Amino acid sequence: MKRFGLMFLTACLGGAFTLGAYKLVENKYAGGLSLQDQQKVYFANNPYNVTSSTGDLDFTQAAAAVTPAVVHIKTTYSGANQQGMGIDPFEDMFRDFFGNRRRPQGPQMASGSGVILSEDGYIVTNNHVVDNADKIEVILNDKRSFQAKVIGRDPNTDLALIKVSAKGLPIVKMGNSDDVRVGEWVLAVGNPFNLTSTVTAGIVSAKGRSIGILGDGQDPAISKSRPIEAFIQTDAAINRGNSGGALVNTKGELIGINAAIASQTGNYEGYGFAIPINLAKKVMDDFQKFGSVQRGFLGVTIGEVTAELAEEKGFKSTRGVYVASVVEGGAANAAGLKEGDVIIKIEGVNVNASSELQEQIGRHRPGDKIAITFVRNGQEKTVNVVLKSDEGLKLASNSKSAEEIFNKLGASFAPVSEATKKKYGINTGLIVAEVRRGGLFDEVGLPKGTIIISMNGKPLAKVDDIDEALANRRNDMLQINGIGPDGSRINYTFQAR
Repeated sequence: MKRFGLMFLTACLGGAFTLGAYKLVENKYAGGLSLQDQQKVYFANNPYNVTSSTGDLDFTQAAAAVTPAVVHIKTTYSGANQQGMGIDPFEDMFRDFFGNRRRPQGPQMASGSGVILSEDGYIVTNNHVVDNADKIEVILNDKRSFQAKVIGRDPNTDLALIKVSAKGLPIVKMGNSDDVRVGEWVLAVGNPFNLTSTVTAGIVSAKGRSIGILGDGQDPAISKSRPIEAFIQTDAAINRGNSGGALVNTKGELIGINAAIASQTGNYEGYGFAIPINLAKKVMDDFQKFGSVQRGFLGVTIGEVTAELAEEKGFKSTRGVYVASVVEGGAANAAGLKEGDVIIKIEGVNVNASSELQEQIGRHRPGDKIAITFVRNGQEKTVNVVLKSDEGLKLASNSKSAEEIFNKLGASFAPVSEATKKKYGINTGLIVAEVRRGGLFDEVGLPKGTIIISMNGKPLAKVDDIDEALANRRNDMLQINGIGPDGSRINYTFQAR
């Protein structure tokens, strides 16, 4: 017993000595412990355990599992439909966005890729791969060939569902794109340059990426609603012909549909973009059940929560998406959401960018009840919102709603922070938060980040002020006074029908 007591006393003295020594060492530094020692202390209390969702780093099994279910799609166009077509429909995706290249007259045939999702022949691909095609030929990995028909296509997500008459086809297992993590290994499988069954590897370099490549105004379907861009960005090599192909993790699970590349030349230069499979699942399901996409609308105009905005509004952080305006009678308005709220979660999923919010809403149909978590006056709240259809939204709002303003001008707007007003010596103004490619602002060269001080002589302090400005235009002329993203003063006068 005495021995145990002696050991306990020794342990206590040793601990006290160690603590004293720790304090002595700490006090030796003007700022406390050295950076290296601070790191040791921090990670001793906060273990750095990083686990991957991708499985093993051996790509052979994943490639073997996926390749048989990735098909080569060849499309044929008549004289009327081939006008403006390129060597590959993929090339159209960056006609203006990447380099303003003028494209040559298109050939009679083009090609892309697709992914088999069911044994009876349902195949997902990009809308731009099959758009306007008179004939769609699907060539399997085993060289069998089938004629395909279009079940549905959606320019707003650049997705299409086609079908061939066959049984017992190999399929790719659909994964969960919400589980995808930046830095994990992925494989891109497709048919670039007519080279069948090509597999490349890389990592996920970003998520929720919006690059403004959809919605060029060429298709009337796009103008009915906003395009959804929340791409998975990867450096796995993607080239022309990869459109509609598979982006899979190393478990062989489909996490995205390859759709675009960032390139000045039209060929791979470092980054590719894929549509998240969780969004594609809903769109494909709509095609099967309804023949077209059933898209729910929230009825808000949104913007990013910048550091300046957070400081002006007194937000505790820059997380979430700022509600710049709420459409009267829309779904958000009916649920009690207000201008100035910050949406931080959709159905429990964190949203920190406009593209992420749009993707989450895009997974739901009109009539769906979804839980939205938002912050108001520093308090976190959750409400259930019943989404409305595009037509329901238009009926609920008047002709000057924020949604119609977006469709009319091809832009959305957010308040200008007090710090920015002070910087430029202005009292009012709205900043252009989003510009739709092919819309009016894009056509006249008004970029995102432009501050509009007045429109048709009407000072703009809130989005509703644009209503009056549009109503006051004469001969459909629109006059804009503002400040460019580079700080230069601008004056625009143009026609806005």
